[in-house]
Amino acid sequence: MDMSSDFDRLLFFEHARRTAEATHAKNPLDADNLTRWGGVLLELSQFQNGPESAAMVQDAIQKLEEALVVNPRKHDALWCLGNAYTSSAFVIPDLDVAKGYFDKATQYFEQAYEIEPENELYKKSLEVASKAPELHVEIHKHGLAQQAMGSGPGPGPSTSASSKQQSAKKSKSSDLKYDIFGWIILAVGIVTWVGFAKSNMPPPPPR
Repeated sequence: MDMSSDFDRLLFFEHARRTAEATHAKNPLDADNLTRWGGVLLELSQFQNGPESAAMVQDAIQKLEEALVVNPRKHDALWCLGNAYTSSAFVIPDLDVAKGYFDKATQYFEQAYEIEPENELYKKSLEVASKAPELHVEIHKHGLAQQAMGSGPGPGPSTSASSKQQSAKKSKSSDLKYDIFGWIILAVGIVTWVGFAKSNMPPPPPR
């Protein structure tokens, strides 16, 4: 990945977070701002590790729920909540517990899609959500850290054929991981950038 590009994104979203905080201080009932703030926190959580990332996702959920108190039919807040619960589910090792989060995420995606059925992002999110439990099993079978870093499975002798099979399986689950995580983060990023552009924020860093 391009380090300078990641750093630019981090700077942009950190600036966006501070802007959202300042706007909230002036108008705590601005549902658009609360939704953007939640989206920004979801983005920033990707730059954190472990407990810090989980805490940031929980903070995002709180902001998005506040937006829905102000406007229960705010479809972009519903959609972002679906992404937040999906992110939370993947770090829970127990699949039965994680499934509760996946189910909640799907409910939010469905609500967003019902309000705005022509939105392709919402439709795609529902499709991707159906793959989430399968991915959860894969990444926890191989270990989250190993999956994320693309390292191999544990040591042990294996024939060339079985090694190829393992490699193909790992490649498949890795592709699925990026299919889901890549889509969610890209999509949240797009929504957040567009939201702040509409708020007449300074332009994002050059690419």
